[in-house]
Formats: sequence, structure tokens, C-alpha cells
Amino acid sequence: MADHQNGNARTTNGKASGGASAYAINLDSFGKRLKMLYSHWNEYNDDLWGTSEALAIATPPPSEDLRYLKSSALNVWLVGYEFPDTIMVFMKTQIHFLCSQKKASLLEVVKKSAKEAVGAEVVMHVKAKNDDGTALMESIFGAVRAQSKLDGHDTPVVGYIAREAPEGNLLETWADKLKNASFQLSDITNGFSDLFGVKDGGEITNVKKAAYLTSSVMKHFVVPTLEKVIDEEKKISHSSLMDDTEKAILEPARIKVKLKAENIDICYPPIFQSGGGFDLKPSASSNDENLYYDSTSVIICAIGSRYNSYCSNVARTFLIDANAMQSKAYEVLLKAHDAAISALKPGNKAGDAYQAALSVVEKDAPEFVASLTKSAGTGIGLEFRESGFNLNGKNERVLKPGMVFNVSLGFQNLQTQTNNPKTQKFAVLLADTVIVGEKHAEVLTSITSKAVKDVAYSFNDDDEEEQPKVKAVSKGSNALPSKATLRSVNQDSKEEQRRQHQAELARQKNEETARRLAGGGSGLADNRGAVKSSGELVPYKNVNDLPSPRDLMIQIDQKHEAILLPIYGSMVPFHVAMVKSVSSQQDTNRSCYIRIIFNVPGTPFNPHDANSSKFQSSIYVKEVSFRSKDPRHITEVVQLIKSLRRQVASRESEKAERATLVTQEKLQVAGTKFKPIRLTDLWIRPVFGGRGRKLTGTLEAHTNGFRYSTSRHDERVDVMFGNVKHAFFQPAEREMITLVHFHLHNHIMVGNKKTKDVQFYVEVMDVVQTLGGAKRSAYDPDEIEEEQRERDRKNKINMDFQNFVNRVNDLWGQPQFKALDLEFDQPFRDLGFHGVPHKASAFIVPTSSCLVELIETPFVVITLNEIEIVNLERVGLGQKNFDMTIVFKDFKRDVFRIDSIPSTSLDGIKEWLDTTDLKYYESSLNLNWRPILKTITDDPEKFIEDGGWEFLNMEASDSDSDHSQESDQGYEPSDVQSDTGSEEEEEDSASLVESEDDDEEVSEEDLEEDEGKTWEELEREASRADKEKGAESDSEDERKRRKIKAFGKARVPDKRNPSGSLPKRPKFR
Repeated sequence: MADHQNGNARTTNGKASGGASAYAINLDSFGKRLKMLYSHWNEYNDDLWGTSEALAIATPPPSEDLRYLKSSALNVWLVGYEFPDTIMVFMKTQIHFLCSQKKASLLEVVKKSAKEAVGAEVVMHVKAKNDDGTALMESIFGAVRAQSKLDGHDTPVVGYIAREAPEGNLLETWADKLKNASFQLSDITNGFSDLFGVKDGGEITNVKKAAYLTSSVMKHFVVPTLEKVIDEEKKISHSSLMDDTEKAILEPARIKVKLKAENIDICYPPIFQSGGGFDLKPSASSNDENLYYDSTSVIICAIGSRYNSYCSNVARTFLIDANAMQSKAYEVLLKAHDAAISALKPGNKAGDAYQAALSVVEKDAPEFVASLTKSAGTGIGLEFRESGFNLNGKNERVLKPGMVFNVSLGFQNLQTQTNNPKTQKFAVLLADTVIVGEKHAEVLTSITSKAVKDVAYSFNDDDEEEQPKVKAVSKGSNALPSKATLRSVNQDSKEEQRRQHQAELARQKNEETARRLAGGGSGLADNRGAVKSSGELVPYKNVNDLPSPRDLMIQIDQKHEAILLPIYGSMVPFHVAMVKSVSSQQDTNRSCYIRIIFNVPGTPFNPHDANSSKFQSSIYVKEVSFRSKDPRHITEVVQLIKSLRRQVASRESEKAERATLVTQEKLQVAGTKFKPIRLTDLWIRPVFGGRGRKLTGTLEAHTNGFRYSTSRHDERVDVMFGNVKHAFFQPAEREMITLVHFHLHNHIMVGNKKTKDVQFYVEVMDVVQTLGGAKRSAYDPDEIEEEQRERDRKNKINMDFQNFVNRVNDLWGQPQFKALDLEFDQPFRDLGFHGVPHKASAFIVPTSSCLVELIETPFVVITLNEIEIVNLERVGLGQKNFDMTIVFKDFKRDVFRIDSIPSTSLDGIKEWLDTTDLKYYESSLNLNWRPILKTITDDPEKFIEDGGWEFLNMEASDSDSDHSQESDQGYEPSDVQSDTGSEEEEEDSASLVESEDDDEEVSEEDLEEDEGKTWEELEREASRADKEKGAESDSEDERKRRKIKAFGKARVPDKRNPSGSLPKRPKFR
């Protein structure tokens, strides 16, 4: 560990330390930075360098301890290596090095560069192994005195780093001689702090790589490890987590970070704290106590890594089933932390960051001011804490572009009321590595989310054993529960809680709908608008363009898309789009007839009616027929006309589709310096057109969008980040494909198809397999090996897709894409159910923000935020299946139906809908929704007055119905009689139809009145009654037909019935 920290020099080009040949000093960088040192020294000598005439820097020998020294930082900054046990003295015209022979040989190459850069001569003082270096030191002192006399000073002023205590024999001897050399000593710490404050391009790159590693370890190792420990209720100590995290930093390949391990180190041992013992200082350590994650507990994790000696840091706080005070403390801290980062702008003072954070706390939670840390962080770079760049309220140093800060803010020693003494005392901490840009600050560790939804975990208190819920990762208010949430111990209490929650949702939904309808509209625009007609099709713009006639025969001009017909000795052109149909027929005399029918105004189907309507006064040819004795010519003409007609129709259809497209921004292709994120050998859906062999392609993530392309130049699709509404990643589990799917805001063209859904997938195994005639044993080695290969292939494909998704998520986490709120969503298979959304059965699964089906086409992507209510239809005892109808907030949009859902999925769907705050209703019949929605949009005020959606609530009407005979309590007499005199509804009106049993119900009086009559007597009476009315008796088939016709119709909310309950159906005696 110590060698990694300070013992050995570390190359900037990634070569391992070892022999002298392993090191190579970058002379360009050395000359540039030496010039910067001398320029800064000359410009700020009086203010920061203590009017020094010479700068003496002594680097101590290697140590086992983690430490950050200005002398070591100067070594790395200037020559790219750390030179322990070395003394450097900079003067105006000379640079002296006192070191061993090995180090001197390395430094020989800088002599020429130093002379060219600042005009200084490099002098080497090689110390023998057993020499204490006294004579060499006297030689250096003599050079300092000589230089001072030339400058006209009697007593030389020598600058040194006062805060660094001498270590080792060489440095202790040097310190003693320096104090006794009659020099005036001056502290130059502030000079080096200011010099190192602004980073150049190479330094910024190193900091960014270090920050990427740090945040990747936090996101892809620490967070999953903590979640697994909590989920499996493991016992693990803070120190064990520290060791595992340190290994993950030092071995970046474990988390798929492509940085060389030899260039990487830790800034400090990773810090894990929980169970009430919190220390927010970077010097804190992880103790041997176990991680504590019971209810209302807080876990703090801080990690830092170095790349080429440049530091980065990140810290996060995780809340487990937080109470109100803990949640408030974190939310206020998050807001204050963002305010401090926003204040890091060029021209502002360093103290402004802390003042911005303090203002937020004073405004939102003044009771937490006393617990706020006294600083908002420090500068960071070659040193973990750069002196002079402390972000406290008193620092007046002006910020400049290129400065890097560790913005660390927290509340400490907070007390809350809990039942567990280990959780009564808590703290919260946030830290990020931030660069001051030209206009605003850039957060380098932003891929590790600090949003409340990503750090707050909750537990299911209904279970005997607490199981963690999935984090609330939804967009908006739709939070998807984990499998643990849907487990039920007491079904009765769960159902009662669900009913209460649904009642509250009904109240909120009616209020929301009332506000939206009162706002003047039903939601979004009508998506069923008319399609623009295509332009006028003209085959020849000039008579001279007509081809020269050959014979008076039918000709096909494919270039001008025209048919030339011989009419009265002249060739008359017709555009092929005017042809409605063409056919040929052969008679017995070996003559062939061809019949061409044209599109004319007034025909039932005429795609160009809008154009032809401009010439309604003209005379049109409706059809023509020709006879020929050449059957082959007629057959060829028919085929050519049909083929050309198909091509033109396809082109015009595509042109009409493209005319409705929204203009997209242009894709900015990633340069050669930054390779795009790539996924190869993918198929696309919808597929490109054409009859050629389909090819796989490559999906690349560029600066502002994706590009999919195959080896054919015309097969290319660009998907802009700004057009992505939802992104999904679905690995192959029980499916045959692994896929990424994009649901878009606006349509794009894929080939000649207009679509809002684009999918890229790989088949993890062959969909069709050849079945051998003979049976194969389950223990057949070839069979086992083949199954293993299939599993390995599936795992590899899933891993490749997962890596692609992770890298794109990191890209979307950058500040310029935060407004898009994009992140790949993954379906929750445990909450899925089977149903028929279109024509075929499919497995439909929820995600955190949608309900999707991404395997069968056409795809299903329903955004939960766009749903008004869900109606579960055909729900009842004895039903094997039920239907789900989704009503959208845009009432002009057709409802979406999912049919034939197994009744075994009903409870799970109701629980999911309730947990995602979606109001649902149940009905025993299917409803006709178009007239219902039309009635709502025609008279929204009446809809609200009648109780809103509560007309769908069948519980009240069911409890008061006349079917009490079927209840367990038996028949009870009542003075209230049911209404039997309501008007009979017309057959064409929309109504709810009760079961056929109602038609056959008769009262006791009818039974008593008809008792004793035979079937023959009843038939005779019925015939007489029909003859008296002058109408014939209905047949059994006609009665069945009427019942079938009536079944399934739905009732619009009755405006005459404010309660919204259903009127009783009249009974005829």
C-alpha cells in the first residue's frame, strides 16, 4: 500500500515502476510547467512566495502511512514521478538536485529543457550511499549566497515548506543546516497551493478518470453490495466492506472500467458507518462493528480513488425506512449541496459556496444550522485537501476555470425519536468531485445518483420478516413495488387497506379530472386527424416529353410512370396512379382482351379524389378495353402496370407518412477521440423494406443520439436522445431474445414504415431446432454440452447488453441530458400477466413507469402517467378470464383493452394498480366506451355533478339489488318495492345488459296465477294473444338473436340519475 502511495515514482504513461528504463520524463510537460513555476514565482513573489530568492523543497523517504505532501505533489506535477529522499533548490539561474546516483541519471535529461524554458542551469549533486551529504549541502548553500550577493542582498531569503517535518537522516541534516546557515527562511506553502489550484488539460483528464472510477465503484459495486447484504439479511462488518471496496478500486476490471491497474490507487481507506457512530471527517475509519440496517437506520459510505496521483472523492448517505426528521434532513442537505455546487462559478469567491448552502439551511430548516459542517469542501488534485482552497464562509479567493473541488457537506450529531437507541443519533453526508467550468460547474461523479428516490429504501412492515422494497424509481408519482410488497400475510386486512386507498384515489381522481376538464379540454390533441393528401401526379409536363410512338400498341413508360393508350390513332398518356384495376381475359377465338378501370370522382374508393375534385366539370374516362391477338403482350402489359402501380402507391404512401413527421435534430457523430458506445450484430424491428436478404447491424450511441446501420448504405436509422420518451432493456430469461427498446415522442421512418417504437434485439438461441428421430438421453454428454453452450451464449449476450445499457445510463446522467430524465427501465417479470392486447396472447409486464409487451408485435407501451382509470370487466364468480380496459387522460384517445386475462392474476393486478396509485373499478360486463367518453366530453360539468367516475362503482348498487335471495342470510321481507315501471330502452341505445336470468325471473304472484296450467294451455293462450295483436309469434331463433344483439351493450351515465347507479330493468309478466 505504501509503495502505491508515496514510495515509488509513478509514470504518467502507465509504465510500471522498476528499473531506470521503465521511466521516461515528458520533457514538453516539464518545460511548460517549469516555465509556469518561474512565472508564478516572479509575479506573486511578494504576496505568496515570501520574497524568496531560492526555493528549497525536500521530499521525504517512502512511508507506510497515507499522506499528502506539497513536496511530493511538486515532484509529480513537474517531472511526472515522485522522487523520495531528494532535495531540489530552484534559483533564478540555477536548479540544484541532491539525490542518489540512480535518480540523478533519470534527471540528466531535463538539463536542456530547463535551459530552454527558463534559462536555468541544472546542477546535480550525487550523494554516495554512506555519505551524509553535508559537503554537498554546503556547496548548494554557497551557490545560494553567491546568487544573493549578485542581486545586492546581504542575507539570502530561502523559501521552504514549513509544515512538512523532516524525515530520514538526509532531510534532518538538511533542516538543521538550513536553520543554522544564517538564511532568512520564508514559508512558501501558499505559493504552491495557488500554483496547483488551476489544472491544465492533462491534469483535468486525470481527475476525470479518477472520478469516473470512484463513481463507478460506488454505483456498480458498493450500492449492489449493500442491497444484497440487506436483502439477504447478512451480517458483515464495516471493515470487511472497506476491504472489499478497496479491492474493487485497485482492480477496475471487476466493475468493467477500462483503466490500467498500475495507474490506480486509493485516496484513503473506504469509509462505512452505521448504527449511530458517525464521523464526517475524511480521517474517519471503518470500525469492526457489523453494518446496521434496521428500520430508521442511516448508512454513510465515502470512497476516493487516484489516477496518476490525481484524487477524486464521492460520498453518499443511504436511508433505511427513514422517519420524517431523517427524510427532511436529507432533502435539505441535498438542496444545500446542489446550491453549493451551483455557486462554483468563475469570478465568485470560494466562500460563496458555503454561504449558498447555509442560506438554504437557514431558510428550509433553521433547526439544522448548528449541525451543518463548517465547510462545504476543499480543493482537490494531487493532494486530497489543497490548502488555501477551503470552501468555508471566510475564504476570499476568487474562483477560476480549471479549479477542482471536493464539495462535501453534511449534518452531524442529529437526534431523532426512535425505539432503537442505535438509530436515535444519526448524520447525513454528501460529497462530489466538481470542476469549475467556463460558465458553470461540472459534477464529475454525477453517475452515482444522490436523488432521494435512489438512496431511500423502505421495508414492508406487514411481513413478519422485513424484506426491503424496490427503490422508488418511477417517474412522477407512479412507484412500482417489489415482489416483497405484493406478499400478503393477512388477505382481509390487505383488501380493506386497498379499499380505503382506492376510495381516497377516487376522490383525488375526480378532483383532478374536474380541474382538467374545467381547463378547457380533455387532455392532449386529437391524434385521429386527417392525413395530408399527396401532391398532384403529372406524367408529362410538356407534350415534347412524350416518347415517339412506335406502333399503335399499349406502352408502359416506367421512367415517367405513365401508360400510353392508343385512342383514335393517337397515344394518350395516363399516370399509373389513375388506374384502379387492370385485368385480362382470353376468348375462344384466341383473342385477348385487356380491361383498364380508372379512378374517377365519385367512386367509393379514390385516393386522389382531393386532386380530381378541382376538375369536376371535366369529362373522365371510366374504363377502356382493348383487344389483341398477342396474348403474351397483353400478359406483359398487365404485369408491368400492376408492378408500376404498386411501386407508385408505396412511394406516395411513404411520402404522405413523411409529410406528417416532426423535424428531428441532426445527429452529432462522436469524433475519433471518443469512440461511440457500440452494440453489434443486432436485428431491428420494424424491419427495413425490400426483398433482399436481411442483415444484422450495429447500434452506436453518439453525442446526442443513437445510430443503427447495416452494411447497406440505405439501411440507417437515427434515434435522437431528445425524441426518446421511454427506454427499456429486457434480458432473455424465458424468452428467446434479449432486447433494447425505444418508445418515442414523435414518429420516425424505419425504411418506409412510420413508427413510434424501435427495437434492437439478438436471438439468444435458435428459435427452430431440428428434432432427431431417435430419443436422446438426458445424460448424453453432447446434449449436456450443447445446453451449457446455450446458457453461456445467453449469459454473454445479456452481459453485453447490460454493459451497453450501463454506459448509456452514465452518458444520460451528464448535466446536459438531465432535463430529458432518461434511464433504461427493466420490466418486472414477477408482476407480469398473460392477456390478449391485440390478436394473440402475450405476456404483459409492468415497469417503473409503463405497462409493456415487447416480444410480440405490435408492441404495447402504455405510460402510467397518461392513464386516467382502469376498469376491470367481466369480473365475477365462476369466470375463468376477465378483461382490462385502460382509459386515458386524453378522452379523445380510444381506450386500450387487454382481453382474456386469467382470473388467477386478478389479485396481483389489483395490488399493483393500487400501489402505483391508479384508480380501478370492477364490472361484471363489458362497456361500450366511445359513447361514454363522448358524453363526458359533451357535458363535463354534468359528469362532475353526477359523481365523476363513481358511476362505475358497482358496490353500492349491488348491495341494494334484488338478488338478496342469493345471499347467505336468506330472504328478508322489505316494504320497499323495486321499480318496474321505467321506460323500455330502445335497442340502439347504449345500455348495460344484465344476465339472461333476469329475463326469466317471475314473481311469486305469477307462479301462483299460472300454477296448474299445462304447456299446451300456455301455448294456446300465447297464440291467441298474438293473433289479437296482429303479430306473429317470435321463433326461438329470433329470440336468441335479439338476446345476442343486446348482450354487451353499455350504458352511458344517465343524466337523469345524478347518483350514477343503474336503473332496474323492467320485468314483463
